[in-house]
Amino acid sequence: MSDTLRPTPTTLVEEPLAPLDGTAGPQKLKRSIGVVGGTLLTLSCVTPASTLFVVVPDLFSSLGTATALTIAIGSLLCIAVAFCYSELGTLIPSAGGEYAMVSTLAGRLAGWLVFVLSLLVVVIVPPVIAMGTADYLAPIVHLPAAGTGAGVMLLATLAGLLDLRANAWITGIFLVLEVIAAGVVAVLGFAHSERGAGSLVSMHVSGASGHANTVTAMMVISGLAIALFITQGFSTAVYLSEELENPRRNVARTVLATLAISTVIILVPVIAITMGAPDLAALTSGNLSGMVQAWSNSAVGTFVSLCVALAIINAGIVMVIQNSRVLFASARDKSWPEPVNNALSRLGRFGSPWVATLVVGVPGAALCFVNLDTLYGVTGVSVTGMYLLVAVAALLARRGSHRDQPAWRMPLWPAVPVLLIAVLAYILTQQEVTYLLWTGGITAVATLYWFFYLRPRKDTRWLVSIPEDEQTADALTV
Repeated sequence: MSDTLRPTPTTLVEEPLAPLDGTAGPQKLKRSIGVVGGTLLTLSCVTPASTLFVVVPDLFSSLGTATALTIAIGSLLCIAVAFCYSELGTLIPSAGGEYAMVSTLAGRLAGWLVFVLSLLVVVIVPPVIAMGTADYLAPIVHLPAAGTGAGVMLLATLAGLLDLRANAWITGIFLVLEVIAAGVVAVLGFAHSERGAGSLVSMHVSGASGHANTVTAMMVISGLAIALFITQGFSTAVYLSEELENPRRNVARTVLATLAISTVIILVPVIAITMGAPDLAALTSGNLSGMVQAWSNSAVGTFVSLCVALAIINAGIVMVIQNSRVLFASARDKSWPEPVNNALSRLGRFGSPWVATLVVGVPGAALCFVNLDTLYGVTGVSVTGMYLLVAVAALLARRGSHRDQPAWRMPLWPAVPVLLIAVLAYILTQQEVTYLLWTGGITAVATLYWFFYLRPRKDTRWLVSIPEDEQTADALTV
């Protein structure tokens, strides 16, 4: 794959933000970060170490030795998803992310449904991840999970109020620590291998009686929804597209680089854990901290646990940043009654949408006191449905006026989005009915809001806007 760059005839000049006084035009976020900063922020949203230690154990408990294979298949599917995000994110660079892309290409109702699905994800994931902090602070201090998670969410909210460039450096430092932790786990796992590479496709999980049960192909397909969620954070680059310099070039680079790096950071330790677990029962238990201590000593185990705790805090910061941008964009696009729109689109002294940040972070702290176990399944369904609608938009991205617009263009179009639509639709049919009903019910309520409030006010509500670039962007062709 080769990129052809056209020289940029103008340089980026940041314009001062107009005050929100009721007469100003749509607010625009500052373009203040490049590929490195965007990649650091996006990788931090994937948060490989906290995903490895918080989400992956659930897969080990249900898929056993098939966990690495399931994540590998999910990562391959994510390549096709990343192609769609890269093309659409460079074609339509907006803080609205998926909903701005889908609204522009597949219609306003489809865009609204994508927004609702993304809102489900952004509401559920941060507090669930944050609640895992207490487990990894246990070697030093024992804290209640809910209270600790709430504290992490409030800390992330305060950090989210700062300038995005400052947050890129903060999250970058934390990211280095979590990559080190994942590397330590991989080295220890490979050094204490109990079984060969063939175990990665042995398809066994420990049963209730201690005997090995077979993992079926249908179980793997069902697990793909969570596997897609594991590397889902690469889409953050699209949410940051308004704040990336030269977005039509840098969004694609950030998306693809983040997916490649995060897949390696997550998949290699999973392979090492699968090969190094003392037995099938230990692997199925998903007690990764216990395995690390058994492979080394308490000091190493404590170091890894603290790195994971920092990774979770890091993830909270980036998720609050990302999610506040989604709410900011929805308000700028007039999705709500006018007083709500005015509040959520207000920018602070650091250029961040401070009201939207508080709206995301403070309720997230409260959700840490709610039992969110079943919402993991809802998140998997929501992510899969969101990816499916993005793939539909990618299939429509080269018609009409969009055909000749400068943008990164994916290889093997339209085969990639067509295949992705078919696979994701099948994965949805294999999910538990309860999760489908929860997600479907919420989507139905959102559809009613669309028909009874947004659609009758189509000239004044849900006006999806694409901020005009301050420069002529580079076009990338493949």
